[in-house]
Amino acid sequence: MTLLVISPDYASHLLPLAAIATAWQRRGERVVVATGPATDDIVRRFGFERVPLELGRGSNPGVIRAEEQPEEEDDSLRGFFDATRLGLVPTLHYQAGERLTDLMWRPIEKAAATIAVVETVQPDTVIVDHLAFSARLGLKAAGIRYADVVLGHPSALPVGDELYGCPAAWPAAFDPDPEALAGLEALCRRVSESFTAEWNAALAELAPELPPSASAFSETGDLLLFNYPAELADPDRAPLLPPHTHLGSTRRDDSGDAEVEAWIAESAGPFVYVSFGSFLSVRDDVLARVAEALRRLEVRAAVATGSGDPARLGPLPAGWLVREHLPQVTLLKHATAAVTHGGNNSVTEAVDSGVPLLVLPFSTDQFAGAAALERAGLGLALDPNAATADELAEALARLLSPAYPGRAQLSAIAAGLERVPGPERAYAAVAASATASAVAASAAASPTASPATTASARE
Repeated sequence: MTLLVISPDYASHLLPLAAIATAWQRRGERVVVATGPATDDIVRRFGFERVPLELGRGSNPGVIRAEEQPEEEDDSLRGFFDATRLGLVPTLHYQAGERLTDLMWRPIEKAAATIAVVETVQPDTVIVDHLAFSARLGLKAAGIRYADVVLGHPSALPVGDELYGCPAAWPAAFDPDPEALAGLEALCRRVSESFTAEWNAALAELAPELPPSASAFSETGDLLLFNYPAELADPDRAPLLPPHTHLGSTRRDDSGDAEVEAWIAESAGPFVYVSFGSFLSVRDDVLARVAEALRRLEVRAAVATGSGDPARLGPLPAGWLVREHLPQVTLLKHATAAVTHGGNNSVTEAVDSGVPLLVLPFSTDQFAGAAALERAGLGLALDPNAATADELAEALARLLSPAYPGRAQLSAIAAGLERVPGPERAYAAVAASATASAVAASAAASPTASPATTASARE
């Protein structure tokens, strides 16, 4: 049996997908990953095979730097980083404008390449990153069943009157200007219409017999998997979604770093884990304010600086662990609190570990994720461009307190994920979907089968 995983050439996308694939690997199945060369090392570390499939003009092996990207991607990243310094609406507006060109990269070519990969690998199961739009277009055109994994906040799959790229909820610390927000909504609507037209034009060329999509951003695979805890999901969205499963978290094993494990063992005292991920670590001005807040609390800290300048952090207290990259899952297992930009991996892995979060969201679905944590009472959120060191220290002191009210609920969620981890939930959902599909196919092939026979087959 063979599992094919299709991922953009970005570590933050591939890592959770690879963690999901370990459920197949543990059962002795072959795992093949279709992605680009930048993440080849990750594929090999997991013990998987890789076949080449580049799905975007950029790549990210773990820490992204604009100067290491192709020229167009370099310019796009620099524009994005500049926009984050102007505030939430300018950032979201910039990202929406970029989506007019960067979501469907070479759609016909990449859709055809995806179909060719499937024909070569001959997988029994296909799992695809939801944001790999060109790949999913190819699978749809060829009638290939696949599980669609939404790695971001669930609103990455818009339902109802939601607009892709325009957050449906905001943390309490953010109060966007109504006029600016109206302009963002208008742009996001134009992007959605343009993207759907591009999807349909490519689909008409690849599979003219198929009907056009009403909303390409809302297209899904045969099985929908959210890499997100059900406890954080908005209950009002559930009735609007197709059948789906919440995985909670796809926590990977990144143990084995001797320096980090020795640092954890040095003291039984609390520590705070800090990371802004592979992209937003460039905002070392915000990391510097977080470091100042932590110095005021006299608490140990493990800080991943990424592409930021470590010198911006100021004087480092004895006992701090500061490196470009740190094993996030290992540290979160022992952290008392964490500071994050609100990326999906950070949020889900912290919740999986029972760790309350201070979220400083900059872009995309990070605002909705921060709002969800606030709503559930599992974290706090502040504006990264406006929060002072005093405000950051006050928020962290609340989260570090043993009496923080969300700690008990976080422990319960973590215990549930320990019993049934996200990859096992994914495997069970895929197996159930395959069984249901086989039963439906059998019933369709035997129209004379009695209702009782069909019901028995489902059981």
